[in-house]
Order: sequence, then C-alpha cells, then structure tokens
Amino acid sequence: MQQQISVITLGVTDLAACRRFYGEGFGWEPVFANKEILFYQMNGLMLGLWLQPQLEADMGRSGLARPGAFALAHNMPSRQAVDDLVARLAAHGGTILRPADAPDHGGYRGYIADPHDHAWEIAWNPAWTFDDAGHVKFGL
Repeated sequence: MQQQISVITLGVTDLAACRRFYGEGFGWEPVFANKEILFYQMNGLMLGLWLQPQLEADMGRSGLARPGAFALAHNMPSRQAVDDLVARLAAHGGTILRPADAPDHGGYRGYIADPHDHAWEIAWNPAWTFDDAGHVKFGL
C-alpha cells in the first residue's frame, strides 16, 4: 500500500484566529472555507481546521483534548528563514514554545503553537532537500 496522508484535520474553536495565524502568519490561502472549516492545499495533502464541536460530532467522539502529543513541521531553506517565520507567526497570534536553536543532532529549529495550541516545528535541515514541487526529501 502507498505510504501517504491525505488530510490532517485539527480541531479549533476560532476560525478568525486561524485565518490570521495561517493566512497572515504563514501566508497561506484556503482553497475552501465556510463557517465551520478551512481547507489549505498543501504540497501533497490537505490541512483542515474544523470547529471542534463539529469535528467531534463527525467522529462520534467528545472531549477531544488539546494540545496533543504531536508536532506538525514546516521546513525552511535556511536558518534565517526559520527565525523570520517564527517571528512572523508570533506576530500573528502564535505562541513561541521554544526559540529557534541548533539541536545536538544538527539543523536548526524552533517551536510555536497556533492560537489553538497545536505545536508547529519550524525547521531547517541542511541534509533535507526540496524537489520541484516543494516536497521535502529525507536525506542524510
């Protein structure tokens, strides 16, 4: 079976805050939006931001917890680009969890939470490359 993820959906409580963080912070435009959900076309998958009560109803679950034991990651082409994006996201509603620094295993990264406490790693890894479509390729 093909290894893929088609959609990642995050439960949120305020779509206006999402539009500010993801739209003005990352500079992303939704491909679909209504009063309950925003969809962003990523390079190979969709990111959905859905009001949590509607997501819970759709799943047949209640009491979804935030933050979760995961981090989403956005790779950048340089260390400076990491610093610039973390600052921009913080200016648009994000909370810096860990300022960018160079971990022992190499590269450069910082962590920021979106307005709903979903963690994002903003990273530069000199061994990883981007293909023409913007997909990150694992490399050592």
